[in-house]
Amino acid sequence: MAQLSDDCFAFGGPLMSVDEAVGIIVARVKAVCEVEAVSLIEADGRILAHDVAAPLPLPPFTNSAVDGYALPSGDLPQALERAFPMSGRVQAGHAAQAAEPGHAVRIFTGAPMPGGTDTVFMQEDIRVDEAGRVVVPPGLKAGANVRLAGEDIAAGDVALKAGTRLRPQDVALAAALGLTGLAVARRIKVAVFSTGDELASPGTSRAPSQLFDSNRFMLMAMLRRLGCEVSDLGILRDQRTLLAQALQQAAAMHDLILTTGGVSTGEEDHVKAGVDSVGSLVLWRMAIKPGRPVAMGIIGGTPFIGLPGNPVASFVTFVHVVRPTVLALSGARLAHPVAIPVRAAFTYKKKGGRREYVRVNLRKRADGELEAIKFPREGAGLLSSLVETDGLVELGESVTKVEPGQHVGFLGYAALL
Repeated sequence: MAQLSDDCFAFGGPLMSVDEAVGIIVARVKAVCEVEAVSLIEADGRILAHDVAAPLPLPPFTNSAVDGYALPSGDLPQALERAFPMSGRVQAGHAAQAAEPGHAVRIFTGAPMPGGTDTVFMQEDIRVDEAGRVVVPPGLKAGANVRLAGEDIAAGDVALKAGTRLRPQDVALAAALGLTGLAVARRIKVAVFSTGDELASPGTSRAPSQLFDSNRFMLMAMLRRLGCEVSDLGILRDQRTLLAQALQQAAAMHDLILTTGGVSTGEEDHVKAGVDSVGSLVLWRMAIKPGRPVAMGIIGGTPFIGLPGNPVASFVTFVHVVRPTVLALSGARLAHPVAIPVRAAFTYKKKGGRREYVRVNLRKRADGELEAIKFPREGAGLLSSLVETDGLVELGESVTKVEPGQHVGFLGYAALL
């Protein structure tokens, strides 16, 4: 199992910034060391374990970038158009013969360049005269419309870096290099619990005073998008001893334990005490809204993160605490989502020294610029505010007020997972 050093638990007290919290996590978490081979079809979303050096150049041979006519650059007309007799024809996937001196060669996209030629005229830029000669215009630069061998990636260069969270385009590059599989870090094993007597699992009977548990399913879906192997361990009831035992058992078989609810300061919030009885815990009073009550600890060397019970707060803190933890455990290079500048179409006031996330929809203005429209209702318990919006506006610690027309940073939900 992955391990977390316990020297990161010497802090607490005042509100901790999001960046400080993430920095502590990433610096202390030890990535899993197990590696497995997967086929290219299975590689999407996995974390590349080792650098991949290109076994051949891309492209592997010099070829035409267009359908047209190949010529040597020494024959290119400078001031007036010039006619060339045509000899030879090269299709993609077929070998090319050397060009006859003073002749143009018909060539198609992807076909290897004939010996003696280094420039291609696009077929729409030439004409064929009555004698069947190719008439080319002046002004084309030497080497135009030609893709040189190795111009994309040279043989031996690092094509894919270790720690890359593989995307379809990365898989395509591996295939272009002739690879059939890649070495990746094994999937992170995450145990997920919800906590509280007030919850009932969907499909079971619900008492009048209970809610159906939604956070657990949201978090499991988010973890799977990050490539995790997820164990659904159900709902932990408000019984401190049983809760502590369940957490301890989960720690022995997982790389990360994730809970939702029970980490505030109420008398019936038992998660902190349960973790403290079998491990070490510091409650992070993070300077973030929604989502201030976040707990992190270690149980038998396994990291533990307790998220707030309100679904929006759980979503936001997952993105900013759990996501970087999972990536660090996987050995992935941490890439922070980049906020897109948009215009605010709302007024908003907030406290300084705290980062806040506002749920918004985007629309295009008449001038073509995007603007953010705030969801009309507040509340960290409103699941509809996540379903019916496009993403979050991020307001940094130094911001205290937003006025209509002001530029703000927008994070789409797709970029956060």
